[in-house]
Amino acid sequence: QGRLVESGGGLVQAGDSLRLSCAASGLTFGSYDMGWFRQAPGKERELVGVVTWKGVSIVYADSKGRFTISRDNAENTVYLQMNSLKPEDTAVYYCAAKPGGTTTRYMYWGQGTQVTVSS
Repeated sequence: QGRLVESGGGLVQAGDSLRLSCAASGLTFGSYDMGWFRQAPGKERELVGVVTWKGVSIVYADSKGRFTISRDNAENTVYLQMNSLKPEDTAVYYCAAKPGGTTTRYMYWGQGTQVTVSS
């Protein structure tokens, strides 16, 4: 059974940077696409970006240019580097995993880590 544990969230000021980590266990990490999602209060969960099992990373929406997703297969860890943070980036951030190269839904989810950006 796969398990994902996020860390690195916290309270920062606008313009600061944070790096979130997601440690995976119980799954063949290198075979999974890893996604980062976020959910702000009163809003639906949205996909921030993904790094595929082949190492291709894609960041979506207004996070593009500020956020970077990477993975370290030797450490079974995926990262979300967030720069130039804005108050609207405030949310609970989740990582998730799905089998690589498939269109199946994300199978494993972390518990989330809170990111709060003050203005």
